[in-house]
Amino acid sequence: MPPTALKGTPVVGGIAYGPALWPGERPAFTPDSAEIPESERDAEAKRFADAAAAVAGRLRDRASASTGVAAEVLSATAGLAEDRGWVGAAKKLIAKGAQAPAAAIAATDEFAALFTKLGGLMAERVTDLHDVRDRVVAELLGVPEPGVPVPDTPSILVADDLAPADTAGLDPALVIALVTRLGGPTSHTAIIARQLGIPCVVAVADLAEVGAGTAILVDGTTGVVEIEPDEEQSRSRVDESRRAAEAAATWSGPGQTADGHTVAILANVADGTSARAATDHPVEGVGLFRTELAFLDRADEPSVDEQAALYREVIDAFEGRKVVIRTLDAGSDKPLKFVSQEHEPNPAMGVRGNRIASVHPDIRTHQLDAIARAAENASATPWVMAPMIAGAGEAEEFAAEVRSRGLVAGVMIEIPAAAVLAPAILSKVDFVSIGTNDLTQYTMAADRMSAELAAFTDPWQPAVLNLVANVARTGKELGKPVGVCGEAAADPLLACVLVGLGVTSLSSAPVAAAAVGARLAQTSSDQCREAADAALAAEDPEAARTAVAAILL
Repeated sequence: MPPTALKGTPVVGGIAYGPALWPGERPAFTPDSAEIPESERDAEAKRFADAAAAVAGRLRDRASASTGVAAEVLSATAGLAEDRGWVGAAKKLIAKGAQAPAAAIAATDEFAALFTKLGGLMAERVTDLHDVRDRVVAELLGVPEPGVPVPDTPSILVADDLAPADTAGLDPALVIALVTRLGGPTSHTAIIARQLGIPCVVAVADLAEVGAGTAILVDGTTGVVEIEPDEEQSRSRVDESRRAAEAAATWSGPGQTADGHTVAILANVADGTSARAATDHPVEGVGLFRTELAFLDRADEPSVDEQAALYREVIDAFEGRKVVIRTLDAGSDKPLKFVSQEHEPNPAMGVRGNRIASVHPDIRTHQLDAIARAAENASATPWVMAPMIAGAGEAEEFAAEVRSRGLVAGVMIEIPAAAVLAPAILSKVDFVSIGTNDLTQYTMAADRMSAELAAFTDPWQPAVLNLVANVARTGKELGKPVGVCGEAAADPLLACVLVGLGVTSLSSAPVAAAAVGARLAQTSSDQCREAADAALAAEDPEAARTAVAAILL
């Protein structure tokens, strides 16, 4: 590594060179010692509520103009701005005389401490909550909302961390790479960077040393950030990377290795809009249809007819092709407004995903009815899978519900117990899909948003790959498909490893499909298996990457 370089965790491959761009300053507020007179406190509380509603409205407008993961995370962030607990805490402070901006800050501090203590997925929301706080304070002070400035020239966005609202609306022609001091390989920043198709490196210590405007070179494959490198050499590396990306972009499918072994290349989508956009990429169908978007922004449960119409949009976008629908993955950090849930001390391991059906069975029943209705007269039968399955009993019960409606039944493998019990689970269902984001977090007992633990939450972890290998081996023995729909499926080198382990389909952000398909097309089945063996034998993610690169590059 060059002496004037920083090292982080690589997330999205590619090379970018340009000036560092830091986000704009957050609004500063210094409260004075005077309390709000009692006669003005109701008006001050209304002023706060109006500001929070205005921020939520703008975030929802941006969600409506976005697709896929960007729309999902913007909607979830808008929900934070109107969270009853946070708004209520601020109003209580105002009722005691606090100024609205001071109340917003104090209430945020209170909830941020709580979220951090809870850990897991709730800790991930702290960055989002701070972002909402700053936007509400800016609204109250009458100053511009904080966020990412629009650069005059293509630049590399560097930050301690980035909220979804910062990253979701980025123009990849102007923001050509992302580098953060915090965050992990499966953070919102990483996922959206992959959706945008720009290099991304996270968990870069000492990033504060990089001043605004400093020329840097970002290598999203190795995780190295070079400071003020040789300009000519840097531009040469960028050109070489661009040529490789352009060559990969010409790949049009179908998915297969150099010796003709078939691997389905599929898309992750969230709604009809993102599904239709995915058809512009060389994908063969949908490997993960996240259905949460229809629920998260609702005060009441959407009707069967409403859901069926939404699901049919995705089915129609891929008429006659494979569509895998994941049932509602809510709870934890994605609470449903129309479901009352008790406070959970550790929500990341609480009532989420399929577990909601044990408390509110009608929600899953209605959703399966809606999927069945959406599938009527369709030219291909949808595949339906449940998230957060831990054992064979749950899998069997879910499969019976799905099959009774004439649909193809599967489950997600994202809990280590499910990976260990793959033979029992696969005997009950028609297919499985491995969600590597949560599987990595739970396997390594590491919060995926922790910069200090970013190496643990790297999907290249040999322990995680060994679990994937167990599931894939079982699938081959039983003759049942085993897919991967986590972010690991979007990494071209890791995709080859997964295929070498026996994975039969790869589903990711559509923008990643061409690079993954092109890499597989250049790689034989034997090379994939050799790469898989090397990754399994490695001691850590960096060693695994190095060993696989030596074989495939």
